[in-house]
This record gives sequence, structure tokens and C-alpha cells, in this order.
Amino acid sequence: MEDNKFTLKHFFEVTLQGLFWLLPIVAIVMVVLWLYDKIDLLANKVFGIIGFAPKDNEFLWLIVVMFIFIILLYLIGHFMETKLANIFESIFSKIPGYSTIKDIVGIFNSSKKGETRVLVVAIRGFASQGYNVGLMYSQNESIIKNHYTVTLSQTPIPNGGYMFEVHKDNIFVIEEATFDDNLQYLLSMGVKSLTQIVDIEPKNLEDLMSLDKWLNLK
Repeated sequence: MEDNKFTLKHFFEVTLQGLFWLLPIVAIVMVVLWLYDKIDLLANKVFGIIGFAPKDNEFLWLIVVMFIFIILLYLIGHFMETKLANIFESIFSKIPGYSTIKDIVGIFNSSKKGETRVLVVAIRGFASQGYNVGLMYSQNESIIKNHYTVTLSQTPIPNGGYMFEVHKDNIFVIEEATFDDNLQYLLSMGVKSLTQIVDIEPKNLEDLMSLDKWLNLK
């Protein structure tokens, strides 16, 4: 009976892992298909006026629609870099909760550098022995002097967790690991170690950079 429960639990946890890996891909595909469909519909009407029949020139029509689609993506990307985009953002920022949501979405950009970079860290002090692997979303000092905010995420669903204020002497930066690496680690529920995910050899604690040293190198 216990074996059956364990099997069902394992099946459920692995299924959740698959779901959370698949959702972003499905969302992107759905948005792309929706945009493509709208462009196809609009272009059909426009070219229909000049007598161009897409059904008689399917390959050419595919090239035309893809060209329009790529140009549209370029224009959207270019728009995001202009001052006009900043004006829209300043308007949206007045909506309650917008700034918070924007910051949370920004967290998932693991290529951030400098003060806004998400650090993967080893944290001493949450168990009688050993360390925990956590994240630092900000390297700003806490309200308590020489303390910094660290987060321990849940597994296999990493969108929850706990925040702690930890003394800098108890925080060590795992420089080779990124936010995405830590996400893989959480989704695997420890089946895959960070050394396997990052493809490095296990290190001694003294080989890791202390947070104090990392802050001085910024």
C-alpha cells in the first residue's frame, strides 16, 4: 500500500515538473500563433483588394505573412527602446500593483548584472549542520546592519518560499550558478545536484566567495 502511495506521489511530482517546464513554451507558442493568425487575416483582406489570391500562391503567401510578422516583432522591439515606451510605462505605473508585478517579472531575467543580479548562494545557519542553497534577489543591506535578505524556495513548485535576514558572514556566493540553474535544481527536488546542473566539481567551503568579498568586488 505504501509502495502504491509512493508511486502515485512520485508520478504526481514528476508530472508537475513537466507542467512547469512546458507552460512557458506553450504560452509563447500560443501568442505567436495568435499573432500569426491575426496578421494572416488582416493581410488577406488587404491583398484581396488588389486581387491577390492566397489560395493560389500558398508558398508565396507564407513568405509574405512571415515577412510581415518579423517586421512587426522588430517594430515592437524597437518601440520598447524608445521614450514613447517610457511614457506608457509611467502611465501604467500609476496602476496599483503594476510596479510590484513588473519587478517580480524582472526577477526571472537571470542575465542581470551588478546590483540587480540574482545570486545563487550557500547559506549557513538554517540547520544544526550543513548549508542551504538559496537566492539573493537584491544585494542591498537589510534594515539590520551587515544583514542581507535571502530566499529559500520551495520544491517542486518554486514560486513560493521564505525570506530571511542573514549576516553576511554566513552567505557564500556560488558564482557558477545562475537563477535558471537553481530553478532546475528545485524542479528536480534534489535528484540532480547543482554540480551536475552547472557541470563543475564539488567545492570546499573556503573555495566559495564570501558575500563580503563579492560586494567589495562590485
